[in-house]
Amino acid sequence: MRAPLSWLREYADLPADVTGRDLATRLVAAGLEVETVDRPGHDIVGPVVLGRVLSFQDETASNGKTVRWCTVDVGEAEPRGIVCGALNFAVGDHVVVALPGATLPGGFAIAARKTYGHVSDGMICSARELGTGDDHEGILVLPADLVGDAKLGADAVELLDLRDEVLDIAITPDRSYALSMRGLAREAATAYDVAFHDPAAIEPLPVDGTGHPGVVVDPTAADRLVLRTVTGLDPAAGTPLWMARRLVLSGMRPVSLAVDVTNYVMLELGQPLHAFDRTRLQGAVTVRRAQPGELLETLDHVRRTLDPGDVVIADDSGAVGLAGTMGGLTTEIDAASTELVIEAAHFTPVAVARMARRHKVSSEAAKRFERGVDPELPPVASTRAVQLLGQLGGAVHVGSIEVDHPRAVRHIQLDPARPGNTAGLPISAPEVQRRLTQVGCSVDTAAAVWSVTPPSWRPDLAHPADLDEEVIRLVGYETVPSVLPQAPPGPGWDESQRLRRRIGLALAHAGYVETPCYPFIGEADLDGLGLAPDDDRRNAVRLANPLSDTEPLLRTTLLPGLLAALRRNVGRGTVNVALFEVGPVVRPGPSTLPTAPRPSVDRRPTEEEIAGLDAALPAQPRRVAVVLSGERERAGWWGPGRAATWSDAVEAARLVARQARVTVEVSKDEHAPWHPGRCAVLRRDGTVVGHAGELHPRVVAALGLPERTCAMELDLDLLGAVTDPVPAPRLSTYPPATQDVALVVDATVPAAEVEAALRDGAGHLLESVRLFDVYRGPQVGEGKASLAWALRFRAPDRTLTVEETSAARDAAVAEAARRTGASQRT
Repeated sequence: MRAPLSWLREYADLPADVTGRDLATRLVAAGLEVETVDRPGHDIVGPVVLGRVLSFQDETASNGKTVRWCTVDVGEAEPRGIVCGALNFAVGDHVVVALPGATLPGGFAIAARKTYGHVSDGMICSARELGTGDDHEGILVLPADLVGDAKLGADAVELLDLRDEVLDIAITPDRSYALSMRGLAREAATAYDVAFHDPAAIEPLPVDGTGHPGVVVDPTAADRLVLRTVTGLDPAAGTPLWMARRLVLSGMRPVSLAVDVTNYVMLELGQPLHAFDRTRLQGAVTVRRAQPGELLETLDHVRRTLDPGDVVIADDSGAVGLAGTMGGLTTEIDAASTELVIEAAHFTPVAVARMARRHKVSSEAAKRFERGVDPELPPVASTRAVQLLGQLGGAVHVGSIEVDHPRAVRHIQLDPARPGNTAGLPISAPEVQRRLTQVGCSVDTAAAVWSVTPPSWRPDLAHPADLDEEVIRLVGYETVPSVLPQAPPGPGWDESQRLRRRIGLALAHAGYVETPCYPFIGEADLDGLGLAPDDDRRNAVRLANPLSDTEPLLRTTLLPGLLAALRRNVGRGTVNVALFEVGPVVRPGPSTLPTAPRPSVDRRPTEEEIAGLDAALPAQPRRVAVVLSGERERAGWWGPGRAATWSDAVEAARLVARQARVTVEVSKDEHAPWHPGRCAVLRRDGTVVGHAGELHPRVVAALGLPERTCAMELDLDLLGAVTDPVPAPRLSTYPPATQDVALVVDATVPAAEVEAALRDGAGHLLESVRLFDVYRGPQVGEGKASLAWALRFRAPDRTLTVEETSAARDAAVAEAARRTGASQRT
């Protein structure tokens, strides 16, 4: 929003010595974002004066161009001779003359020079050359009422107010009122504590029900519509210089009187308007939703196919404009238009925002409507436009209609001590009331808790916290003390934090690199994992405003992020990769979550509020996952390396379990995205806590991963942890005794079941059991496997005899035979 300082001074009694930079500093302190302060006209130096054309002679140059050799009175003893290429002036017209020695905007220096056979002693200026507009078709001819009694030779810069300061302000979405001189002048008046003159404080024209008819078919699209009909507009009436100047300084291009008046009122009050050529309307002006497949050619000459969600202005012929966004070409006003219908409405912000984005139209009107326009402005803004058209173009108001669906009045309950408590400042109740009144609120102080009614132009004020912010920003953010709260002595890490650190250190020591990933995924990620349509992991929380349209979901598994990181590293030349992540996933479950409460900011939330917040959140179990590819053991001078296999992923799960001081049982399973023949399910006490193994070849191909990529994912919440003190082991000083045994079992029997049977059968003397060889071949028979185990025995109080160790070994073999059908290989 570009705001000329001279325009703001009309509505705020700013001190005379206040500069644009001074005002910018105050506005920034009040919470507005002033990006730059421009100074148009300050680069005009030297003699630029008021002149009058005494005579001229048309001459045809050798190139065929017609020029005028003019005699111009600039208040000196002798008139000056000036060559001018424009033909739009007459004898007696007042013009702006730049004399030799002057410099115009853009560093354009003026000097006497010979051209077209004459010495031109200066230049008659156009609006573009003076920086007051884009018109370069002819010179700037000054109207008599503007010249007044000014003397020839007077400083034209002062006469035309060519020097100004313009504040370029970035308006945040919650401050729609600041997209107008009215709103910015109110902020300026508040910043300097001076009087504010509201330009909207005018008496609206009466609504008599005559004039052009209007209908609102869909109140959810627009809750207010005002139409004012004017006739007798002089087609020859042009936009006055002062209005064109303000439009240009505000970043808009003057077009014609009717269009410029609607733009001027929008900039002044913040209410977008649209002017229809009444003779081109067929029937009543109607606000409705678009019909499927309906077409509209807008003012930018683009034919648009409308969406049923679009809000349109229509007549009997169909859509004639995108409501609050851009008008249609069929009802455009032109140089011959004399009968106008001025439309002012209050459209639903969401509807306009979606429509503007859908059609990629970012108009000045849409910027205001999508942020929220004052619903009380349509009668006032349309009245102001009719007044200007009457004053400047001779138009006559012949009737008005209004459709109004009343809106609920908002009341906010506010403890007057709350703003001070929030800021940590001693803000008195009278000061709170004064600041809220400056914002435009009505404050009822009859009760201990005030009832505050926000102004209609502040739709962003909806909660007590919003009022706190308004009071604090007007008191001054710089007065808020910077006090660091004293942190109580912490209890240290809890068990879950210690477990997370132990797991991270253990995996890092095992050669894995921690890789925190973004928690966002897309449907394509889940498709790439080969998940079934009814897989629980497809039930994901969808973000209302995702950072990327391709990743609108919160992750239900850690694997997509880790696999993407693995693919990225392999693509950049890192062949051997082992990554891990510890973090939460989001599992919403089948039921609908309750609405979260809004705790107050001036105190600690109650236990009930905390419980309500927790209940409104989906389940977020903690997970740990690893992915690996390439060589697990590097090749070197010591010998060949070893490729990562499914067993490394299983071992990573066992490593995590050891840090939790629990044991996981490993057995074969089929679970996406793992290979059905190389997938292990991980259980603790019969509860599934995760899976590990080699990824399915189709998943590897779909995600562009290296062959034989492996992965593991474990639910730490289900895994649990033993938190009892760790007993110190009793170390025996007696030597161990080792017995090796080879057992033949069916190839389908998991080695973990055999190990468990050996442990149970060996008794208390068994110190450890280790599988050191697996054989499949003709010596054991088809469908059989030979598992070779090393059993290590030790007693705490004596050296074991051969008989004792043999008896323990035989008991272990017998238990394995009973439970798994194993037979000892001889």
